[in-house]
Amino acid sequence: MTENVPDPAQPPRPRHIVDGDDFEADLDDDPPAAVPGSGSRPVPGTADPAVESERAAPATVGAAPPVPPPKKRRPFWIELPILILIAFGLTFLIQTFIAKVYYVPSGSMEQTLHGVASGGDRILANKVVYDFRDPAQGDVVVFAGPPTWVPETRIAEPTSWLGSALQSLGSVVGIAPPNEKDYVKRVIAVGGQTVQCCDAQGAVTVDGRSLVEPYIYEPIEFVPGELDCSSSPMSRRCFGPVTIPAGQLWVMGDHRSDSADSSYQCQGFAPGSGAQCQGPVPVENVIGKAVFIVMPPSRWGTIGDPDIDPGNQNALSAAATMGAPGALGLLAAAGLRGAVVIRRKRRR
Repeated sequence: MTENVPDPAQPPRPRHIVDGDDFEADLDDDPPAAVPGSGSRPVPGTADPAVESERAAPATVGAAPPVPPPKKRRPFWIELPILILIAFGLTFLIQTFIAKVYYVPSGSMEQTLHGVASGGDRILANKVVYDFRDPAQGDVVVFAGPPTWVPETRIAEPTSWLGSALQSLGSVVGIAPPNEKDYVKRVIAVGGQTVQCCDAQGAVTVDGRSLVEPYIYEPIEFVPGELDCSSSPMSRRCFGPVTIPAGQLWVMGDHRSDSADSSYQCQGFAPGSGAQCQGPVPVENVIGKAVFIVMPPSRWGTIGDPDIDPGNQNALSAAATMGAPGALGLLAAAGLRGAVVIRRKRRR
């Protein structure tokens, strides 16, 4: 028999070892796949099926991520109550810590502010400004009346739980009836000053200086030489002198003949008569500074605070050195307002 001798010109055929058997593979056939668990392994120089499958897999690097399906919008009848609750929540926070709308209860500030009898102005009280400074002469302030003060108006209380709930809800957005315990007046003198009425022309004086008050409406009768503070009887415009304790304010209404203010119950009485004024108001009772008329639209406008005591050099120097708080200061004050309210025990 003729023995098959390998042709040296031909490359040797690849050989495979499977389970210990050695055999030649046909070059035209695919190499035998390794059987899992059989212990077989591909012969060096042959292709590994696992590697080839990884090479054949399509590249996914840089491919766009799958687009998520659009979210289903909530029905309008579900979104509407949510929006209403958010609006009420924001309004409550703003009116609690920053500014609040108040209904002017009486006509004691005519014509600067209209009371209920004249339609009733709704004013915006700034609660932040007095965290930076104390109330000053000429400011129009909203404050809680001391217990001894006489109410200027009588407001009928709700007679049912529904009425009470609606009033509480209305107070959040500034549409509730006026509160008989809230007052709106103008600051005439501050702690340490001495206030009196009147000078020879019937003007209020502070530390002997006559005040300039162009806003007074329907003043109490005063006729120099005939019905003044030295005549008998004396003018009902006269009172004092009264020295204001530190931390308190002497406040009066612009409608002097119809205002139960600090001078109430002692006007027209001579010094030493024993008549007791309603007296000053603690600064801590001040809720805010009235800055704007928000309702009705025909009355829109700012509420001025004129310089009623131009001869007060202390006030002038304080105004020159006190700058308006910046935006960051206002934001910080709004953020810390809750602590300030608790510390100073302010209402609403």
